[in-house]
Amino acid sequence: MARESESGLPIEPVYGPEVLEGWDPVERLGEPGAYPFTRGVYPSMYTGRPWTMRQYAGFGTAVESNARYKQLIANGTMGLSVAFDLPTQMGHDSDAPIAHGEVGKVGVAIDSVDDMRVLFGGIPLDRVSTSMTINAPAALLLLLYQLVAEEQGVAAEKLTGTIQNDVLKEYIARGTYIFPPKPSLRLIADIFRYCRAEVPKWNTISISGYHMAEAGASPVQEIAFTLADGIEYVRTAVAAGMDVDDFAPRLSFFFVARTTLLEEVAKFRAARRIWARVMREEFGARDPKSMMLRFHTQTAGVQLTAQQPEVNLVRVAVQGLAAVLGGTQSLHTNSFDEAIALPTDKSARLALRTQQVLAFETDVTATVDPFAGSYVIERMTDEVEAAVLELMGKVEDLGGAVAAIERGFQKSEIERNAYRIAQETDAGERVVVGVNRFQLDEEEPYEPLRVDPAIEAQQAERLAKLRAERDQAAVDAALADLKKAAEGTDNVLYPMKDALKARATVGEVCNALREVWGTYVPSDVF
Repeated sequence: MARESESGLPIEPVYGPEVLEGWDPVERLGEPGAYPFTRGVYPSMYTGRPWTMRQYAGFGTAVESNARYKQLIANGTMGLSVAFDLPTQMGHDSDAPIAHGEVGKVGVAIDSVDDMRVLFGGIPLDRVSTSMTINAPAALLLLLYQLVAEEQGVAAEKLTGTIQNDVLKEYIARGTYIFPPKPSLRLIADIFRYCRAEVPKWNTISISGYHMAEAGASPVQEIAFTLADGIEYVRTAVAAGMDVDDFAPRLSFFFVARTTLLEEVAKFRAARRIWARVMREEFGARDPKSMMLRFHTQTAGVQLTAQQPEVNLVRVAVQGLAAVLGGTQSLHTNSFDEAIALPTDKSARLALRTQQVLAFETDVTATVDPFAGSYVIERMTDEVEAAVLELMGKVEDLGGAVAAIERGFQKSEIERNAYRIAQETDAGERVVVGVNRFQLDEEEPYEPLRVDPAIEAQQAERLAKLRAERDQAAVDAALADLKKAAEGTDNVLYPMKDALKARATVGEVCNALREVWGTYVPSDVF
């Protein structure tokens, strides 16, 4: 009896050469680094150099996170990836009533340029690539990073990194949105323009399917809804008068890697092929870099278990291997204890060592696209591609990603799939080692990392000191200029930078925009 993939597609016990009949491998697959990029976006892939090893980290205060970053760099990580706490992600200061109990819990608390200066103290920003998982307030964190770099004497044109900046998936799966879709898309277009002029090496958006997968999306849903969001962003920028080849080369994507290795490899290959075709045929891109789907991968946090947490080391190794065989450009491997609490120093180091073993002790980096021509991989790639295109077509029929979001389509589809997974797990049809099979009578004790609750008071004291020391008139004038730009058509990032430089807080800047743009209220009407 045939099994089904995570997306519900059949997996046959045996595949044969009939899979390859009727198509020319050169025409269908192309060469690595050439359209349609099925085999990878670069000709040499990892035979020249390994993927960028990023470790997502951030907790407590900027001082604590800075120490973790320095440890990761010393252990061989090649790029930083910043996790922000929920108040920062939602554009609230640490002393706001709504922030109570959440300061520093799931990431680092950043309230002003003062915190950003501490976060990157002693880290040379001209030699480190930094990714920041921030969406609705992405422009603010990018500008704070630029201000700190300027204080270090590093020119903006030397900065490399990525802001996630993908607000559409927040409406679908994650919930850390601030403004309604229309002004949010306007802000993203302003970021595209600003970075092209001021920070040209910066990746302006990381269009994310990861959080959809964590919410329960299947691999097909993950790719279909992410690429539909990408199309919406491109349409927004083009409608704003930008040439596609002026901004598309700086677009990037962010996907999950599950333990179902074969389907994950097929998923990544199908995604590259679809995006290349969309960019060339729908948007008329001419620059090959505009057609490349470059992506970061994170191993699947949702598949980690609190039961027998050391088994997560095995899961993460398999997931990391899937990302590498699928051709990722950068990778974060989760720590084995993340289903329990924030990672300890030791578990974060083990997660990084997992990537280093894959890169330097295996032979998967010796050749480009090792699975090319595999009967099963080529069939699964075709099937995933067809299913993705069908689902993308449904989004288009509803009027595109934003219109579908407003009707609750993507959210509803993901929730249905998440419910199916939960039912299968509860029934034992889906095996989760240590949870519904191969359990222990008694779990071994584990001492997790705890965040000091005193951090909230410490951040409040820092904010009080900042407000007492700064030139309030300069802050007020800069915020007034920001609101004026938000009301009109001027790029909001320039007055925003002035406000942040004058030591306006993240919450104050976001509140100024809330006054003009309002806040988003979700609708479940589908």
